[in-house]
Order: sequence, then C-alpha cells, then structure tokens
Amino acid sequence: MPQPTTPQDGEVLPDTTLGARAQLAALAADPAAAPLIDLPSQADPRAAAVLMLFGVLDTLPSDHDAQARAVSRDLDVLLLARATTLRAHPGQVAFPGGRLDPGDDGPVGAALREAREETGLDTAGVEVLGVLGDISLAFSQHLVTPVLGWWRHPSPVRVVDEAESAAVFRAPVADLLNPANRGVTVIRRDGQEWRGPGFLVRHTTGEHLVWGFTGMVLDGLFDRLGWSEPWDDTRELPLVLPD
Repeated sequence: MPQPTTPQDGEVLPDTTLGARAQLAALAADPAAAPLIDLPSQADPRAAAVLMLFGVLDTLPSDHDAQARAVSRDLDVLLLARATTLRAHPGQVAFPGGRLDPGDDGPVGAALREAREETGLDTAGVEVLGVLGDISLAFSQHLVTPVLGWWRHPSPVRVVDEAESAAVFRAPVADLLNPANRGVTVIRRDGQEWRGPGFLVRHTTGEHLVWGFTGMVLDGLFDRLGWSEPWDDTRELPLVLPD
C-alpha cells in the first residue's frame, strides 16, 4: 500500500498550512517545479493545453473527510467525459483542453478557449494561477501544458457539443483522494502490461473512471501537494477498452 510522497534530500515540501488555492498558486509559481509526470519526449510534437480548474461551493460535496487540511468537502475539479463515438480516447474522462490555435494567447488562451467551447464555462470567473511543466505524450504526438485555475465566480457548466462530450461534471477532490475510490488500471496486450493510477467518481451523471493521462496528472498533482492518502496499488479497477 503506497504512502504519500516523502521528501528527498534538498526537496522543499509544500506548506500544508495553506489553503488549497494558495498551495496550487505556490506550485504554479515555483520555477524549479518539475512536470507532474515524466514521460518520454518526441520530435516535433503539437502544442496543446488543458485547464485544471479547481473551486468550491458546488452543490455536491464529498462524504469523505480528507486528511489534507487544505481539502474541504466542497473542493472540486472540473472534468468531462469524452463522447464514446470519438476516434481518439473515446469515453475517457479528461480535463477541458486541446491543441493551440494560431489565434490563441499561448497555452493559457488555448486552455480557456477549449474549456469555454467544451463546457460552456464563463472564463471571466476563472483566476489563472499559472502553468505547470509541459508533459510529453508520445502516443498522440502532443506536448501538453497544464494550466492551473481557480474558480473565483463559478458558472454553470454543461455538455455543449454531444459529438464531443458525453458528460461535464465537478468531481469532489476528497472523493478522488478517498482510498476506497482509488486503484490501478491495467492494459495487457501482446505479452506486455501497462499499469496506471485510476480514480472512481460517482456523480449524478453516472460512475466515471478517471485513468490514463488525466489519472496520472491528478495522481502526480496530489502527491506533489502532499494531499495523497495511502491507497492500495494492487487493486485493479475494471477497464473496458474499445475494440
């Protein structure tokens, strides 16, 4: 059963006395912070960005009392479930985001634009805390910039285009941290095995499995902030892959 990340020699631990927004802002402001996950790089990747938007005051607080003082029952993160008819990553849970367009103001502009187009988010209510280190995705040939945001003035969100998204929802962070909702997803093909962190999210839109890139990023973020709770990495979560 893995434990929350422990400091290495010379590593600066996050100030756990701060609230969630302050801890996220401090991470985004740290020029020495490494990417949340370290994946192999590739040549000539396409630039992309995702919005990791946290906030409070959702109508569906968690039932789990998180160990991290910064994580209240009503702290949540905005996620969406991709349409099952998409060619790329059908049905997967993701952060709002996508490729940078020529008219975007860098990764921040792209992340906000994509979130507005995908979820109907009023981006005027979003405080951008900063960007984190780029993450290379060899499978899709993208270099993804995570943009950290805080929802100062929450606005209604919804599925804007059913051809793109099946659900849009705010997942309580305490539910994600709850060891009862954590496990690993396993892909076995051609004698090889790939394992990654997974999270079960029960919502009015249904039960969602967060895995793959999104699962790894959330796992890395929670470890970096010291929010992770001990969980069982031998527990396999059911994963149904498209044919």
